[in-house]
Amino acid sequence: HAVRRRPIRPAHRVGQARDQQLLQLSNVNWAIGLGIPTALMFLACVLFFMGTRLYVRVVPEGSPFTTIVQVFAAAFAKRSLKQAKDPKQDLFDPPHTSAIVTKLAHTDQFRCLDKAAMVASPEEVRSGGAAAADPWRLCTVQQVEEVKCLIRIVPVWSTGIIYYVAVVQQSTYVVFSALQSDRRLGSSFHVPAASFTVFAMLAQTLWIPIYDRLLVPRLRKVTGKDEGFTLLQRQGIGIALSTVAMIISAVVEDRRRDIALNQPTIGTTQTGGGISAMSSFWMVPQLMILGLSEAFNLISQIEFYYKEIPEHMRSVAGALAFCNLALGNYLSGFLTTIVHRTTGGGQNWLAQDLNKGRLDLFYWMIAGIGVFNFVYFMICARWYRFKGTRDA
Repeated sequence: HAVRRRPIRPAHRVGQARDQQLLQLSNVNWAIGLGIPTALMFLACVLFFMGTRLYVRVVPEGSPFTTIVQVFAAAFAKRSLKQAKDPKQDLFDPPHTSAIVTKLAHTDQFRCLDKAAMVASPEEVRSGGAAAADPWRLCTVQQVEEVKCLIRIVPVWSTGIIYYVAVVQQSTYVVFSALQSDRRLGSSFHVPAASFTVFAMLAQTLWIPIYDRLLVPRLRKVTGKDEGFTLLQRQGIGIALSTVAMIISAVVEDRRRDIALNQPTIGTTQTGGGISAMSSFWMVPQLMILGLSEAFNLISQIEFYYKEIPEHMRSVAGALAFCNLALGNYLSGFLTTIVHRTTGGGQNWLAQDLNKGRLDLFYWMIAGIGVFNFVYFMICARWYRFKGTRDA
């Protein structure tokens, strides 16, 4: 009998490759709060260099980016040639000898790049026909298809930048909202405002084993796929959940502000803002949904890049997700600056005292951007062709 094997899941299914805050020292001081991670990073560096003698050093075989530039250079040099009528006959496709890199079949997308593999003259091929005389003038079909793989990924990758605009709010304005709401747990204990981000991490930690062990076996019977949902489907679910989280955030913030303005406050913050009588724990649902969103989107993003990027380019696969995170933070900061400049003359949406601002409208704006991003992602996903296939 044939044995049905589940795909080996990378470590990203168990834990995300990003730092998570387990302890918040908001009531002590910034020196200790920043000193602890600094000391831990120093310890990590010491441990890293202690193991240098044990590391396996692989002899460099050239940069994968060189191949990308060569394909574009060769295609540009042969831009005046007509498109190949029969790719099997007209394109340079020597026998594939690598046991590590998967042989890619020719695809019809981005046919302008196929010109890089067109043999304009016999002198472009070395004797024996196994290699190009000048790799800047003639590339193989394999090289061209690898570049096509990267180009196909870019639209899907770009949706992650917009997605992170919603995610980064859990570590910024969520904390400010918690500061101006009732954080009491019991009669005397006040939950540190920054610790509320733990609920997002908790949702991720609980959801991943539930999805892998309970839902995937059932989804496999419905979808016929070993992983339940495809990587693109999981990314889409994550984007949709982040939009839902922003809508809930807007509703909760509107309610918090309304209670603060129309009912007696229970105190003031260090900056003079009134503390709403609404419990901070009303923000837990939005944080849990954001955590689920990351469990779907971030993990599947990293898996997607590792699976779809050519094998010898996988060193950049993990970096792509974190480029999204970095650019998402920059985009969030840019939007914040625009909102400050646009609304600063009147009722600033992002005033220091949230009771005088309209943070809820800012959340609604991000939710609207999330809807646009979801539609854009659906278009990209419908258009995308997985590596090694001809159909979208």
